[in-house]
Amino acid sequence: MQFKELGLHPDILRAVQDAGYETPTPIQAQAIPHVLLGADVMGAAQTGTGKTAAFTLPILHRLMPFASSSVSPARHPVRALMLAPTRELADQIYQNVAQYAQHSPLRSAVVFGGVDMAPQTAALRAGVEVLIATPGRLLDHVQQKTLNLSQVSVLVLDEADRMLDMGFLPDLQRIVNLLPPERQSLLFSATFSPEIRKLAKTFLKDNPVTVEVARRNATAENVTQQVYLVDRPESKRGAVVRLIKRLKLQQVIVFTNTKIGASRLARELQKEGISADAIHGDKSQGERLITLERFKRGEVLVLVATDVAARGLDIAELPAVINYDVPYAAEDYVHRIGRTGRAGASGQAISVMSPVDERLMQDIEKLIGKKLVREKLPGLDMPPGADPLFFLPYEDDSSPAASSAKAAAPAQSPLLTGSAKRLVGAAVLLGGKPRLTGQ
Repeated sequence: MQFKELGLHPDILRAVQDAGYETPTPIQAQAIPHVLLGADVMGAAQTGTGKTAAFTLPILHRLMPFASSSVSPARHPVRALMLAPTRELADQIYQNVAQYAQHSPLRSAVVFGGVDMAPQTAALRAGVEVLIATPGRLLDHVQQKTLNLSQVSVLVLDEADRMLDMGFLPDLQRIVNLLPPERQSLLFSATFSPEIRKLAKTFLKDNPVTVEVARRNATAENVTQQVYLVDRPESKRGAVVRLIKRLKLQQVIVFTNTKIGASRLARELQKEGISADAIHGDKSQGERLITLERFKRGEVLVLVATDVAARGLDIAELPAVINYDVPYAAEDYVHRIGRTGRAGASGQAISVMSPVDERLMQDIEKLIGKKLVREKLPGLDMPPGADPLFFLPYEDDSSPAASSAKAAAPAQSPLLTGSAKRLVGAAVLLGGKPRLTGQ
């Protein structure tokens, strides 16, 4: 199937073609026809498979009869409301809506917290057909009477599982009570937990269409998953430094469980000469957007992020993610590694764990139905008195002697391949810090 076979409006199809897309992904091919018919839909697929376009394209198509070039705000009431749990995801959806609606008179806007409300208020008062919002900021605008939701005909809950995790259920209920009862409702998520199904019964019509293109909590086959074991939590920083340098990663997201941990790790990576910055909930939206843009442009090598800040990030062809902290919730592992390997590209997901993380890792393995082999990362926990020559360096050397040593060396893990430094002046990692041994 191709997009032109789905019956989309020519203006929308033109935008899809401008973006270079011809063939819909499985979630798009299965969900779009149902949404076009006005059915309530529950959609689940592995992250990075095009869920946003799966609901955006058919919604824009259904709104085209209402498209108007009039400057009057009254001709542009909010007809589609898309809710997202985080600022980054809301902005990402907005970018997609704006892209696919570029050849039509349909207007869109995004509202989220952490920034001045005045520009958002001005956009709402000018009139928009498609509104993307985080629940809290949406209710702020409702309270300020800058928003009328009485003509909303389509409601989208994106990443609904994260909304529940973040405690948005009361806000969602308040918002739904403001909407017309006769509407189309769509719920999209990477996972279908029992809590999500219960939410669907509350907000969707009876017997919604269920579109699930992958088993629950499956991870993408094109993402290589590796687990490296260190002896103690204090060695994790050294492991991350070693991995980034040894694998020559030019762009990587490193996940931590806490905001304080994200900021601290970013500072420590900077001390190691690695360009790094952090995004988390304590930073303003302006700071987060600037950091994200610098990361996309390649000015920042490592983006250290918490789960809340990273939800919805869509980095084209991101080669790798690293779990500095094993996530407390196993479902977050699926979302984290879904930042790489998007749109069919290959990706690498690396987790650094210490023995205290074993229970959390077992929970992940149970969820994804796969055993992840723990590999030892040499050189991080060299015992006292050990011969440092047995511990490989994390820096490459292009010298002829090193090339000869590489050729003569036995096969190693892909992580450890590459030329080794000459033993004279070899760099050895002691507790995560490089030092030079005997001349």
